[in-house]
Parts: sequence; C-alpha cells; structure tokens
Amino acid sequence: MKITNVRAHVLEAKLSQPFAYSRAWYSTRTAMLVEIETDQGLTGWGECYGPARINAAVVESMKPLLIGQDALRSEFLWHEIYARFRDHGQKGVVIQGLSGVDIALWDLKGKYLSQPIHRLMGGPLRTGVDAYATGLYRRETGDPESYLAEEAAKYRAEGFRAVKLKVGFGIEEDERMVRAVRAAIGPGTALMVDANHAYDAVAAIALGRRIEAFDIFWLEEPVPPEDIAGHRAVKSALRIPIASGECEFTRFGFREIFAAHAVDIVQPDTCAAGGLSECKKIADMAAAHFIRYAPHVWGTGIALAAALQLLAVLPAWTPPSLNPIAPMLEFDRTEHPIRQAILATPIEHQNGTVAVPNTPGLGIEIDRNALAWFRAT
Repeated sequence: MKITNVRAHVLEAKLSQPFAYSRAWYSTRTAMLVEIETDQGLTGWGECYGPARINAAVVESMKPLLIGQDALRSEFLWHEIYARFRDHGQKGVVIQGLSGVDIALWDLKGKYLSQPIHRLMGGPLRTGVDAYATGLYRRETGDPESYLAEEAAKYRAEGFRAVKLKVGFGIEEDERMVRAVRAAIGPGTALMVDANHAYDAVAAIALGRRIEAFDIFWLEEPVPPEDIAGHRAVKSALRIPIASGECEFTRFGFREIFAAHAVDIVQPDTCAAGGLSECKKIADMAAAHFIRYAPHVWGTGIALAAALQLLAVLPAWTPPSLNPIAPMLEFDRTEHPIRQAILATPIEHQNGTVAVPNTPGLGIEIDRNALAWFRAT
C-alpha cells in the first residue's frame, strides 16, 4: 500500500467567550489534521498538538519523504523522518508533525488489516476508559469562586468521578479556588490541579502545602518542563502526587524524567510526543520505572480516538490484583467547536466512562463538510 499524497488541514474556530489558564487567554481554538492517501483508496488521519500553521509547514516538509513509501512500514518511516530532522528537531514542532503522521499511518494500517489499532498493539485490556473532566478555566467576568464551583458540580452531576482545576494565579487565590471546588464536588470525587508550569519549585511547594488538606489527586506541571530537579524537589516535599510531561518529546526526552524519578504520573501527548508508535514505547518505559501514565489530550476527536486506542492496551497503574487502578483519559469539556464536529459520530462519555472505538484504525470517520467549514483562511 503506497502513499500517494499527504495533506495538512489547518482549522480554526472562534469561541463564544474567551477563557484563560495561568499563562494565556484563548479566544479561538485551532487544530492541525494530517491526511495520508494511498493507492489502495484508503485514507489515514492524524492530528498534531501545538501551533497549527507551523505544524502544517513541518508536515509539508515531511511529505517528500513519505510519497511512494509503503504505508504499513510505520516504524521504518518514524525512524527515517526522525533521523532526517534530528539535527534541527529533537523536540517541539518537528516531533509534533511526526506525531500526526505516525497516527495517520496507524489509522491506515488498521483500515488495511480491518482491525482497530488496539488489536494491532496487542489489546484490548479494556473496552472503556474512565475519564476525568478537564475544564475550570478562568472567564472574563464573574466571581471565579462561584462559577468554578458551579462548573465542577455540573461535571460531578454528569457522572465524572474526577475533575481538573486550573491554578497558577497566585498561591492565596489558588488555595481559595481549590477550597471552593472541593466543597462543590464533595469528598468522593478526585480533584487534580494544573499549574501549567506557572511556578518555580519554591512557590509550587508553598502552594502544595496549603492545598494538601483538600485531598489532591495530583499536582500537574508545578514547575517549567526543563526543570527536572525542580519537579523532584516538589515531589520530595509534598504528599501530593506530581504529574508532568505534556511538554516533553520522544523516549529520549522522557528517559531523563524516568531516570530522575521526578514525577509520579507522566503525561505524554500522543499528538505531540511522537505519535502512537513512540508513546507506546514511552508507556512501556513508564511501566518499567513504576510510574503511572496518563496521556495529555487537548485536541479534536482524532486526538481523543488516538488516546483511547493507546489506553486500551496500557497496563493498570497498580500491579495485577482484584481491584486494579486503571489509567484515565483526559476529557476536555471546554468550548471547542471543531472537536466533535469533524467526526461523523462524536466520541462522548457515558456517566464518566468513554468507550474505546472498535472499528478499523482509529475507529472514527471524518466529516469533510466540517473540514471545509472550519478551514483557516
């Protein structure tokens, strides 16, 4: 099955109202999708996390290395592209572009062999994945203690057994928001907090000590991704588990995190860290170091489908037992007009659990009318 064309689709949609995390405001959502066509009439789809237009240029630069190649040789093509770009792109947008290509090749492989990706990866270990609701961002108007508590309670009422709150707005303010959200969801719902590397180790430890009493499931990206020693310092100082990794790339980058045992939960993004091929390797490395793996997911239905295929084959966080703790899916609940619109059948949760697609490849079908509607100009 030969590759005949590679297309990059840059999509964009305005939001009804802006929202913010610790470092930036969003007024639009963007996406960059990879489409790979073959001489067998099959098409594979992938997605790149990160700056859409830059990722599109990266994928376009990879196109000559892909045309005419056997689409089933995903491992060969991953290493060939990585080696060609190694001098200039061991991290960042080059790997994000490669991620989208790799996911599309796995989608093609599954369609060609009439199997879902998780079957080709040795699974499934599970057919459904418990999800946590990502939301609780800041708005331009209103009292955050009030609207964050209300939003968190809504997720709990929808059946989610875990929610994630954005922090990084100042230690005292973060503590107030954590207190309000914990009161809204009660003791039976897990609460994660995500600082998006807004603090240094000193401030992150100070925050952690003030919120430990609220039974925090994990503290995410407490310090910048480059600061592995800072992660380790925060981890050593707190009883809260530390999560990080959405800004790291490939097994080579994660090797340093694992060797330092700097986190309790590692969070590669399948659409950024190297695609399904590389993230399966990273997950195996995490298991060998007894570190939990919870993929970062911030994209469209393609990103969700790719994460679900991977989660279907990952081992439980705890050793085999009668009550293992299974890995979790990040389920973005913020406004994203593109996310479900591009899918003929949207990926939804049922009482906080998301079914793993069971049809060939990623298990999704793309709505081309939606691609045309959201195409960036």
